[in-house]
Amino acid sequence: MSGDINWFPGHMAKSLRMIDEHVAAVDAVFYVLDARAPASCLNPQFDRALEKKPVVYLLNKADLAEPAVTAAWERALTGERARAVSLNAGVSKSAAALLPLIRTLCAAKLEKYRSKGANATLKAMVLGVPNTGKSTVVNNLCGKYKTVTGDRPGVTRGKQWVRVAPYLELLDTPGTLYPKFIDRTTAWRLCFIGSVKDEIVDTGELARRLIEELTAGHAGRLQKRYEADEAQASAVVLEQIAKARGFLLKGGESDADRAAAALIDDFRKGRLGRISLERPEAAV
Repeated sequence: MSGDINWFPGHMAKSLRMIDEHVAAVDAVFYVLDARAPASCLNPQFDRALEKKPVVYLLNKADLAEPAVTAAWERALTGERARAVSLNAGVSKSAAALLPLIRTLCAAKLEKYRSKGANATLKAMVLGVPNTGKSTVVNNLCGKYKTVTGDRPGVTRGKQWVRVAPYLELLDTPGTLYPKFIDRTTAWRLCFIGSVKDEIVDTGELARRLIEELTAGHAGRLQKRYEADEAQASAVVLEQIAKARGFLLKGGESDADRAAAALIDDFRKGRLGRISLERPEAAV
């Protein structure tokens, strides 16, 4: 697929409208990013939702990224109204530290209610592009408080308020991409991590692009796993991967399609090692 990559179905446009409608009612935002490509996961369409709101950036899937790079992202994303934490939401209770953090960021509101002898219920919106693990984060936070507190007017599937603690309700939102990608590198990286629907991208081209990205920034990974000669063109490397995995067609020809799918799956599941595609200093 050599043309522009765009995937923005109608439900994503509807999701953006819902976010705009509800953002005024929330006290803070949980912004879930894939730790391997945080910059690409920062959707400019969410900028309005972040204005004047405390933000907790969740660098999820940190177990798949390079620890030092993720730590650098935590520092880069932390500011006066923002905090950044890394986690693997697939591990039970790994998101527990987010609860005291949101209380700290919303301390002014809590103190205001406390001074009146009342308890405040904080409301937070969960944002993110597809496949960053938003639902996993919400489920991790829920624990024994996993109770839906009721649909709001006009709220449909994927827009329910969920109580995750006695003082905190979350509004989970559907994963939403940009209406149009301007930067093609960003588009490809979102494809690598699975944020763009695989069916709209040619698997062979995606694998070749991934090979180019890995040989340029993570030399030795393909050689180690597949004994591939990374000095060769990406199409040749893909053939070497096919042979290494035993993906052969009748007559001994390499099955490049199976090799492409296997390479992408190996990357997404961390079988190539911990890889960070983006560093904060390059994203500034």
